[in-house]
Amino acid sequence: MIPGGCSNQDCTTMTVHTEILLPPFPRGFHLVTQTIMEQLPELPEYGLLHLLIMHTSAGLTVNENADPSVREDFAAFFNRLVPENTKLFTHTSEGPDDMPAHIQSSLTGHTVTLPIVNGKPGLGTWQGIYLCEFRRHGGRRRISVTIIS
Repeated sequence: MIPGGCSNQDCTTMTVHTEILLPPFPRGFHLVTQTIMEQLPELPEYGLLHLLIMHTSAGLTVNENADPSVREDFAAFFNRLVPENTKLFTHTSEGPDDMPAHIQSSLTGHTVTLPIVNGKPGLGTWQGIYLCEFRRHGGRRRISVTIIS
């Protein structure tokens, strides 16, 4: 049990919901941990932080926050795995980067759930939250935030 936790039915669960906006980013993998943290309400001492990107052509994930070459390698791999301008896709009306972006976002996922420990997201020393932008011009991205304590 966490400090301050409870083991009987007198506990009350609190849930807070909000949305935050990320600025436009070019295609690629971008560390957005600080950008997200700056827009969050005050976090409780303990709980869960759930983030959902509300788009089908971008994703969220947690990975290496120190060496930028990791993000470059992710981009190179994803672009090779699901290339543009292939005759495989029939959904092409929104541009050659659209269907690959949908597939790539399904591979990374749309949500990140983190423990809240001592009022902060419980990330490891070398972990950060990535915006995985798969469109050339994705624009601002909305993230739905749910905090459970």
